[in-house]
Amino acid sequence: MLSQRILILGLTVLTAVTILSAAQSGHGLRRWAEYEYEMQDPAEDPPDAYQDAEFAFARLRYRSLRRGRPSWGTDSNKAERQFVRGVRRLTRIHTRSVEEIIDVDSDEVFNWPWLYAVEVGKWELSDSQAQRLRTYLDRGGFLMVDDFHGTYEWSVFIASLQKVFPDRPIVELANEDEIFHVFYDLNQRIQVPGLQYVFSRRTYERDGVTPRWRAIYDDKGRIQVAICHNMDLGDAWEWADDPRYPEPFASLAFRIGINYVIYPMTH
Repeated sequence: MLSQRILILGLTVLTAVTILSAAQSGHGLRRWAEYEYEMQDPAEDPPDAYQDAEFAFARLRYRSLRRGRPSWGTDSNKAERQFVRGVRRLTRIHTRSVEEIIDVDSDEVFNWPWLYAVEVGKWELSDSQAQRLRTYLDRGGFLMVDDFHGTYEWSVFIASLQKVFPDRPIVELANEDEIFHVFYDLNQRIQVPGLQYVFSRRTYERDGVTPRWRAIYDDKGRIQVAICHNMDLGDAWEWADDPRYPEPFASLAFRIGINYVIYPMTH
């Protein structure tokens, strides 16, 4: 009788765990579906999803300039899942295993000190969104922008960024800037292309031949916005496990990303 009760109890616990795991696994996919975004390479949530941690990858959701597939979610969610695995492996930062989606219209932005925005050559910020983003950055937030190319996309990016910072210049980052040395020494940087390199053998897209490492600083000399122009770090994270994608590009992309995480955590 006792052994039967133990068996029943064991099956009950197993069933509960299975249901919980299934619920957690599907939560991330449902969360993306709420934003009507079809992920390019969806990954199921791991068992430790949504645990409290020192760092979480927060992706900024914004309105695109043109209709069609939203650009804010490009490379998701495989890019961020692989990147955070790298952060876990290469650093001692307690990192959450899944990403967070932060809508630019929400005050939830103030709860996430690190934001990543992709394909900002297609974004369009309203005045109120720009003001919220400015308040967030002036309170100590950090924004990393990536994966936009050439003069036209730069002009689109600037049109909205100037609403956020009409009073601050965009400057070129010098090799000796601390953000390139806070964890890895990154004096020797190269242009990091997207997956298109595998087929085209070009490291650049459109007329974005030269990679640009730029930033906006606050009055105390802290970087508020780190600008990765004419490169595609997100694609390098996403395809780092593909043998066709060259290892030097992937390795540099992870090192850059990790520096850009540790810098705001220490400033």
